Amino acid sequence: MTDRSGPITLVAGGAGFIGSHLCQALLDRGATVICLDNLQTSRPVNLRRLERYAEFSFVEADIVNPLPLDILEKTSRIDRIYNLACAASPPQYQADPEHTMLTNVVGTDHLLRLAERAGARFLLSSTSEVYGDPEAHPQREDYRGWVNCTGPRACYDEGKRAAEAMAFDFARMGRAEVRVARIFNTYGPQMHPDDGRVVSNLICQALSGKNITIYGDGTQTRSFCYVSDLVAGLIALMESDPERNEPVNLGNPVEITVNDLLGHVLAMTGTDAKVVYKPLPIDDPRRRRPDISRAEAQLDWRPRVSLEVGLAATCAWFAEELVGGRDCTPEPETLRASVV
Repeated sequence: MTDRSGPITLVAGGAGFIGSHLCQALLDRGATVICLDNLQTSRPVNLRRLERYAEFSFVEADIVNPLPLDILEKTSRIDRIYNLACAASPPQYQADPEHTMLTNVVGTDHLLRLAERAGARFLLSSTSEVYGDPEAHPQREDYRGWVNCTGPRACYDEGKRAAEAMAFDFARMGRAEVRVARIFNTYGPQMHPDDGRVVSNLICQALSGKNITIYGDGTQTRSFCYVSDLVAGLIALMESDPERNEPVNLGNPVEITVNDLLGHVLAMTGTDAKVVYKPLPIDDPRRRRPDISRAEAQLDWRPRVSLEVGLAATCAWFAEELVGGRDCTPEPETLRASVV
């Protein structure tokens, strides 16, 4: 049950991996939070740790459809809207590409119109996928990308590009105050074991003793940001007052190959599972690394959790989830980034 009089923060997609961490961080800061989620790709178990907060409530609904009365009747109290509502891993968003596109376009329109009516600040969680398979490296926010607009990833890549365009149009017309975060690869506890992303794939396969799958030759690179760092960046961006309407990259600029990531996972799990290499999916980016100069300058934000520490915590969480308590954690080190 939310507070009956104070301002409300609405988190669309709040039952998902990043969304549930964001909800908890906001609640820890004293916010009243409504989580709106259709539970299509989210884990309902993520809600259990949030339901102990009196200031938290959950509304099950799909933002592709008109927003439910439970939300609309609170319009006058909503002062922050985070839009994290969309499947984010390729196997999930490609399973229903039409819904993925509509979530990004129609759903974002519904939430922007709510922000306009409420006079609320709106943050869109966009993605590094707007850069496609980039030819510029590292990726700056002014890089326009190398996206296959008709490929199997287009429902997500082009959907997010369209959502960004709509958000900035609302801002230019003075209809809503918007922020846009381009999120790079994020990992940590509460990830879905079957979401198909490389960190969860490698850890779950290693812990289960199954063959470990690497797509491509493993030389492609990624930059992995621990979830508490990412959430700190989202909140800092929402609460910032930028001079211009422009997107902001949020991610960890430390770039490693997938083979290097595999080495870390093998060392932490002690597995003797076989590594199997398979063809790289269509349009899978060869390199991925954010330029976070804008976030550093505007938000005084940068990642603080090292890959070794973050992976250890993630491995330990998956071990508890999958095999009942096998611990992969080394000497303790702080994992929770301070939220500005």
